[in-house]
Amino acid sequence: MFNPTKFAFLAASALALAACGDTGGSGGGTRDSVRAVGSSTVFPFAKAVAESLARSNPNLKSPIIESTGTGGGMKLFCSGVGADTPDMANASRRMKASEFEDCQKNGVTDVIELQVGLDGIAFASSQGGIMMNLTPKIVYEALAAAPYGKEQTAKNWSDVDPSLPNKPILVYGPPSTSGTRDALKELVLEAGCKSNPEMKDLKESDEDRYDQLCTEVRSDGAYVDQGEQDNLIVQKIEGNADAVGVFGYSYLEENANKVQGLPMNGVNPTYENISTFAYPGARPLFVYVKKAHLDAIPGLKEYIAEWTKNWAKDGPLAKIGLVASPDDVMAKNMKAATEYTTLTSAELK
Repeated sequence: MFNPTKFAFLAASALALAACGDTGGSGGGTRDSVRAVGSSTVFPFAKAVAESLARSNPNLKSPIIESTGTGGGMKLFCSGVGADTPDMANASRRMKASEFEDCQKNGVTDVIELQVGLDGIAFASSQGGIMMNLTPKIVYEALAAAPYGKEQTAKNWSDVDPSLPNKPILVYGPPSTSGTRDALKELVLEAGCKSNPEMKDLKESDEDRYDQLCTEVRSDGAYVDQGEQDNLIVQKIEGNADAVGVFGYSYLEENANKVQGLPMNGVNPTYENISTFAYPGARPLFVYVKKAHLDAIPGLKEYIAEWTKNWAKDGPLAKIGLVASPDDVMAKNMKAATEYTTLTSAELK
């Protein structure tokens, strides 16, 4: 059935997009190039693909990549369509159902999802610094604001487990807007919390309280929110032998001469262990694209194609820390990248 309101909205969007090749509406700059926002973890990979595109297509302007954090990037991406909105969102976790709903409400009705590879949430210290065999349970009890609903009293790692160093708990990590923080909560903190039978029961009776107790991080200085720049975390732990950092595996590999990975459940954060999901902190990385922008933004289709040329196991992105997706997942995403199939709400449930 013809919907005049929706038609008027789409017509206005089309006019806004038509201006992309000129000065780009209220975006503040030209829109004759791709604009991507989002995850600081995906940032170096997206930047590398942008540089590869510029080298192989000198007639196209290099995409503009902004590190805003996954949550902040999703908010910008889902704000609408048109020259003053981003074409792509990089994410170190999958889009939430609530974010997809926001996109739909704001006219971003056709979203292409690409899993571009895998990463791991690495715990690290400086070379020669503090070394521990961590577990999700240890990390939860050390970092939770109220572990299992009780007062947080641990000052040193040895307070959590006598086998650990008698050193102050000091962890530099991502902020609440980061996809890395979301993955830390889901893959590590919640996994540790669920080791307690009472918490499992609580999830059934009071899910909000369960989420609070299992994922809220202490704010007394033992965990330090270091912002969206993972390189700053590397610098902080490099300068303090007793500090621990939390960031994407790619930053661990990139700074292997400065920092060392801490094992989780006795498994080291390595390329092989992440690719097989043997390492508990392994997670997929995503790129989201507005289908409405494909024909309007110069270079957008080419930039998507450039990702597919770079994400293989022996490809350029592997050399800077991206772990390739399993073959079947890569094949599925290659299809999405060439046929521009769109995401549905059912897939996010």
